[in-house]
Amino acid sequence: MSGERKNDRHDEHDRHDQRDEYGQHDEYGPHEPYQPYQPYEESNGQDGYGGYGGYQEYDEPAGDDGGAYDAHDAYGTDADGEAPRRSTARRMVLVAAGGVFTALLAVGGYGAYNVLNAVTDNGPSGGGHQAAGAAASTPQEPPTAEQAESAAKEFLAAWSRGDVAAAAALTDHPETARAALATFKEQVGARSLALTGTGRAQADTPSEPALGFRVKAEFEGTPDAWEYDSVLSFVRSPDGKPVVRWKPSVIHPKLAAGKSIGVKALPDPVSKPTDRKGRPLDAFPSLRAILPQIGPPDGAAVVTGRAVVLSGGGGTGAEPEQLFVLTPPSAPQVKLTLDADLQQVAEEAVKQQSANGNPASLVAIQPSTGQILAIANAGQGGFNRAVAGGQAPGSTMKVITSAALLENGVGADSVVPCKETTTSPRLWHNDEPGSFPSYTLADDFSHSCNTGFIDKGLEKLQPGDLGKVAREQFGLGLEWHIGIPSRDATIPAPGTKDEAAAQYIGQGRIQVNSLLMASVAATVQSGTFRQPVLREDAKRVTAPGKLPADVARDLRAMMAKTATQGTARTPMAGLSGQIGAKTGTAEAGSQANNSWFIAYRGDLAVAAEVEGGGHGFSAAGVAAAQVLKAGGKG
Repeated sequence: MSGERKNDRHDEHDRHDQRDEYGQHDEYGPHEPYQPYQPYEESNGQDGYGGYGGYQEYDEPAGDDGGAYDAHDAYGTDADGEAPRRSTARRMVLVAAGGVFTALLAVGGYGAYNVLNAVTDNGPSGGGHQAAGAAASTPQEPPTAEQAESAAKEFLAAWSRGDVAAAAALTDHPETARAALATFKEQVGARSLALTGTGRAQADTPSEPALGFRVKAEFEGTPDAWEYDSVLSFVRSPDGKPVVRWKPSVIHPKLAAGKSIGVKALPDPVSKPTDRKGRPLDAFPSLRAILPQIGPPDGAAVVTGRAVVLSGGGGTGAEPEQLFVLTPPSAPQVKLTLDADLQQVAEEAVKQQSANGNPASLVAIQPSTGQILAIANAGQGGFNRAVAGGQAPGSTMKVITSAALLENGVGADSVVPCKETTTSPRLWHNDEPGSFPSYTLADDFSHSCNTGFIDKGLEKLQPGDLGKVAREQFGLGLEWHIGIPSRDATIPAPGTKDEAAAQYIGQGRIQVNSLLMASVAATVQSGTFRQPVLREDAKRVTAPGKLPADVARDLRAMMAKTATQGTARTPMAGLSGQIGAKTGTAEAGSQANNSWFIAYRGDLAVAAEVEGGGHGFSAAGVAAAQVLKAGGKG
């Protein structure tokens, strides 16, 4: 086939011999031969396009519409069947350096947010009408490297200036390419787009020439640019014109059918709480459920991040892949009162005591400030039983019962016989067998005599006295705001003598947790209730009353005796300085007793509990003592 076509549009200038001054022509019609390393100089002597070896378009002659891709068939034939010379208005002088094409083109004016899934990969023979890009019906020779470079410059120039229609027209699937490029432009919303050639590249089809290019997108309000590399490969259109083989990866190498690229808001930032020294806390198992509950300080600014992301293609619920972060999310740093060193010890302590599957918890508090230094839990699938649980405290409640008795005329040295059993009318007994008629209140406390506390409580206290002392002097039953949700103490007024008797020894309907009982120990040590807090900006409550100084003094003496001579002496052995402790063994029906232990050493108070752990000195006592040894002052 001769390649001749009829074309009724040609001017007088084009009616001459089809051979140009160099005597050369090809399937596109006559043209000037490709001349690398020769920069174009305009007739007025000025340098060529932009000074960087790009391309230059001549000014259009009067009356021409200036469109490089309009209805004028610059590659057709004249009415005589001869191939006309291309119009000077559409001639480009191409410059190449060392065979590697370069183009640096930029345009402003993009603006949007999320990419739509409007990219499909029909391939060179995809279905549907493509005006100028339908696959050739007969095989054609691939474009030459020089022709590919020229086509690449035109394509990248159109894309960079935001003319997606012109860029799409330079592909083998204009309609698909136009939709994809328009979606990318709209949903990525770059302020400017610069496209720079990077040289020859490897094509999917070895026979096709391919050229690499770099994309540099800049955005409003973001100092850094998003840069990445992609590749163009080239085929011929049915009329023999070199065009870009369209595929989604032209836009981005990771873009494929079913995927989309766009700017999206990142998940709301979660503050990354640290310990009191700014150290991370993420690695502690007990804190994994706690840290997400920590919000930013009141009035603090939270920045929601934005990023260019690749979505789709990973199955339902797949997380988008971040390609470029426009605005990183940020939240103010929140320093908690926790101490990472002590937290590590507490974690290990409850882990050891829960080795047989027994849930356990521990809380450490600084009495002088009320700051929580450690919160540890083991078992129960991450439930924060240390601050949200509720169990009967056993004999650790005798600290508050003793305070009530001391305030109602019973001295620490007052004789309070420890009988082997007593009634209320319910029958009560002690862990320690035998009867001790000469025991004082301090002796009953250090040996954890149930019968002495029940008898003296029923004699001296009114039904609401225990709850009143717990609330007004120890802060139990108030609405605490520690920085995360927590459970308040439940100490209901007893309706019968049996209920009152049970409460005096920490049984019945009383419900507390390690946080509350650590606060009880801290109140005794310092003499003042300071509501525990996990963060300094937490809103504290104050107790309506104050623990009398002489009562606090007697309680410290009784707890010291328990730590050195009583039921707590084994776990507290070897601890020096100001120490005090109280054991608790809470009945749990037909199950094994729950182990409780509260203690302090210097400016450190601890409470621990182990469900089904048995006696207070065995499981909970061992855990609490580990923390006191690590953090208490001598």
